[in-house]
Amino acid sequence: MEENYIETAHNIQIRQSPATVGTRILAQVIDFFIIGVYLILVSITAFFILKIENGSIAVTTLLILPFLLYHLLFEIFMNGQSIGKYTMEIRVVQLDGTRATIGSYLLRWILRPVDITLSSGGIALLTILLGGKGQRLGDLAAGTTVISLKQEAIKREDLLTKVNKEHEPKYPQVINLNDSQLTQIKKIRIEALKSHDFALINKLAEKTSTLLQVSYDTKPLEFIDQLILDYEYFAQKEYGEV
Repeated sequence: MEENYIETAHNIQIRQSPATVGTRILAQVIDFFIIGVYLILVSITAFFILKIENGSIAVTTLLILPFLLYHLLFEIFMNGQSIGKYTMEIRVVQLDGTRATIGSYLLRWILRPVDITLSSGGIALLTILLGGKGQRLGDLAAGTTVISLKQEAIKREDLLTKVNKEHEPKYPQVINLNDSQLTQIKKIRIEALKSHDFALINKLAEKTSTLLQVSYDTKPLEFIDQLILDYEYFAQKEYGEV
């Protein structure tokens, strides 16, 4: 499947893979199991404990509404995830990586019977496999896709940077960054180098220089490395480590 590009808080696009068909099927199985357990519990409570007559409007409503609205409500209130999707670490997003809108969730939900229920998932499977972007029919209509939230783990030691006492900081403006921002810069740098994506490095350097309102006359990677060293220098100096 093709990879999608997701924007970070720095407006830097990083690759994000569509969820695999197998993962989506497992998420569906989990959701169906949860819905099934709910229906059984409500039925037992209504007919055997509360002795409510079969065909009662109240019971029928309790049985049908959650079954119909399960995916729609969970995706709206859990940011694109049902319980199954949460368990399998996948999420519905817009194609550009932004949070899906309520209208998009609604459109996916309206087309769900065609995609999955009436065709036993056949139409959904076919469109996902042929499209290449992890989109079933509802996704195509809504401009959404389902992505995997699993990423290759970055070792903690890869994010640590030790600076020697002789280091000469070049960009004092780097102190305007916080630890979270620097960690994100480091992660994007590692991601780009692993995939030899130097266009991503260029983008990172451009966005970071704009954020700090500084210019650089070196290669983008050298600029990023200098910023990281400068930040660590000032941070370690503050704690008396250099």
